[in-house]
Amino acid sequence: MFLKLPKRLLMFGMLTLVTCLFAAQPAIADEQPNIVIFYVDDLGWQDIEVNDLDNPCPYETPNIKKLAVTGMNFTQAYSPAPTCSPSRAGIITGQHPAKIRLTHVDLGAAKPGRSTERLVAPFLQSHLDLDVLTLADAMKQNGYRTGHVGKWHVGLTSESYGFDFVNQTRGIHRRVDDRTKDFATAGDKKYPLSKEKYAPVSDKNPDGISYPYDELTESAIQFMDESKDKPFFLNMCHWMVHWPMLTRNGELLEHYCDKFGQPFPPKKGDMMLPGQQNPYFASMTTSVDWSLGRLVDYLEKTDDPRSSGKKLIETTYIFFTSDNGGAEIRGKEILSDNAPLKFGKKHPEEGGIRVPMIVSGPGIAGGSQFDGLVNQLDYFPTILKLTQSKISPKSKAALSGLDISPVLNGAAQKVTDAKGIERKHLFWHFPHNGEIAMKSAIREGDFKLYKRYYTDDYELYRLYQDGKRLDLEEKNDLAKDDAYKTVVESLAATLEAELNANNAEIPYLNPAYKAHEKDPASVAKLNFEAADRKAMVSVGSGPAIKEAYVIYQNEPGKSEKKSRSKAKRFAQRADERRKQIGKNPASSKKVEDVEQPAKLHGTKLLGMKQPVTIATDGLSVTAKIPAEVAAYRFMLIDNNGFLQYSEVQTAN
Repeated sequence: MFLKLPKRLLMFGMLTLVTCLFAAQPAIADEQPNIVIFYVDDLGWQDIEVNDLDNPCPYETPNIKKLAVTGMNFTQAYSPAPTCSPSRAGIITGQHPAKIRLTHVDLGAAKPGRSTERLVAPFLQSHLDLDVLTLADAMKQNGYRTGHVGKWHVGLTSESYGFDFVNQTRGIHRRVDDRTKDFATAGDKKYPLSKEKYAPVSDKNPDGISYPYDELTESAIQFMDESKDKPFFLNMCHWMVHWPMLTRNGELLEHYCDKFGQPFPPKKGDMMLPGQQNPYFASMTTSVDWSLGRLVDYLEKTDDPRSSGKKLIETTYIFFTSDNGGAEIRGKEILSDNAPLKFGKKHPEEGGIRVPMIVSGPGIAGGSQFDGLVNQLDYFPTILKLTQSKISPKSKAALSGLDISPVLNGAAQKVTDAKGIERKHLFWHFPHNGEIAMKSAIREGDFKLYKRYYTDDYELYRLYQDGKRLDLEEKNDLAKDDAYKTVVESLAATLEAELNANNAEIPYLNPAYKAHEKDPASVAKLNFEAADRKAMVSVGSGPAIKEAYVIYQNEPGKSEKKSRSKAKRFAQRADERRKQIGKNPASSKKVEDVEQPAKLHGTKLLGMKQPVTIATDGLSVTAKIPAEVAAYRFMLIDNNGFLQYSEVQTAN
């Protein structure tokens, strides 16, 4: 039933409605919230004060703790891989590292095996496929401004993969001549100490301490400030707490030396005290925490121009996590300790892949916790849902993760797929790093199964029982226990199905190993015809070739010196650009990292492999070499399962 209203009231109502519609427009911006991924390098699950088990973490991380208070902590979160590059590629593409054939950090390196190694790892191309849809691409297509700050490490630069704003600086994480005394000062030209004081607070520093200027942090804030008039996606990736172990913050280092009962300044040489007693690692962890605090402080204090009356913190999701499990040792130096988790970085055991993860933002209950299985591969579909962004059905079908937004907003207690089927398992594939680490793994429920490639068998551990911790240390291998035979068989079958579905490349036999029962193919002849740029390799004896590629390379010898010279000139130009900018290098929109110039000296073909023509009898291989490629080598896989590389050949 409708009430008949006087015309004046109707007119007033119409004006009110129009006013409300205009006033409501900023709410539309809430449908496109900002996204910040705050990614730390080598930060272990036990390296923050949130997931404390057994001995409490001694590293002070007040801002990470605050983020957990305002958001959701994930106690069983995992990275896509136990090393840097595949995890980063997994997040940015949303696809499993096995699927995109990017499973480790040795990008573009043809590494023949040692004579003591029975197996060799697959070859990894020098950069992420340029044709794959990235999260940055998707965000741009849906009206977002995109920025990448810090470490990239999947080849080329982030500018090639959909980012508008790029600064791959290391910030304060640059080498020093003497880490025991080369600290920043108030008058430092590159790293002046802040006038503001920050945590930690102590009897020695009751007002807190100063922090060196960090270009990485300031550049991230600059990007957000420049981009706040439209929705933005910031991919902020710290180089810390990766090696080298150092800090420019003398006050912070002294704080931890005092806390750990160590002399300050520290003695030169390796830090070798067990556990979590390395003051350099502690200082880097707290520096990362400080950086997070600076970003959150900016968001809390800055009005959102798209949402009247709101601060940016109210319209921004922050995903905090690490690229892999913690690094525990480097040479003789003990960095940190993942206990009670087994092993660390470069291992698919819990210590290598379980990572801290906190998500805060609109609709997420503060102080909430989720104990189910989640993976960083879930970020892509979740961010699409949170931002109401659309991608093609084909691109969406390629994603490996699941949308966890119902868990974030409290609508669900389980992670499910699009059909409502609950997630049962996660899997990892790491065909690298020798006998101990070369494994695939699957986690389902309480159990974790490993497929060991060297011994061609399995390990099985029961991490939990009835929701309670049982063997988180992975000490009790149950694989040979008859009581768990069906568990091994079931998990092994599921793992094999995942590996096959993702076209995972497993390790190959190493022709340099002398104890093989089979023989590898032997390379008889290499030839290059300059007129038509045709390269050929033939097999002299042994099995036929079943799969082959040509890998584009730098020309050996003289051209390598030219490459280094070009890289040096690039670094000099970058320094000149920074000098032109002035004292605030963060004001540059595109300053690439001069310490890690990814493929600056070559084309985008360098270090990439291309399929070639294999003769019908499998005894010869031919390829046409592009004119811009100076050198090449063949990669051959024979019918007996051996992988080998030819010598680098000059294409002239």
